[in-house]
Amino acid sequence: MSQLKVRLQDDLKTAMKNKDSFKRDVIRFLMSALKQIEVDERKELSDDEIIKIIQKSLKQREDSITAFKNAQREDLVEKESAEANILKSYLPQQLDDDALKIIVLKHIQQTGATSLKEIGKIMGAVLAECSGVADGKRINAIAKELLS
Repeated sequence: MSQLKVRLQDDLKTAMKNKDSFKRDVIRFLMSALKQIEVDERKELSDDEIIKIIQKSLKQREDSITAFKNAQREDLVEKESAEANILKSYLPQQLDDDALKIIVLKHIQQTGATSLKEIGKIMGAVLAECSGVADGKRINAIAKELLS
């Protein structure tokens, strides 16, 4: 069993013991998503696959936060933000912008990209190198900034 899945199960037990129903529900939701994929694909998920599922779930939360802010529903914004914070705690430490710029610059130099039209050349390589530690939106924004 993957280390991340063990950690999730341990945190679920702890949340149940501490009667933290909010955290318990968030972890249960995530565990059910993982279990659904394991059953559908008939395989045990690796840590990398679990991280991708957590990132997808986090992205959904961030989209919801944006929608709720536009609708001026602060109560729902707070709830989604709290869920997002719990999910973030299971992701690897994200790269800061300076470290990400260095990686993007390295790939720009390797590919010889000089304009925004060539951003696709570097995005694939940077995404592969930064899998799990940097969001595609951030990578794209930094690449655009450096190529313009």
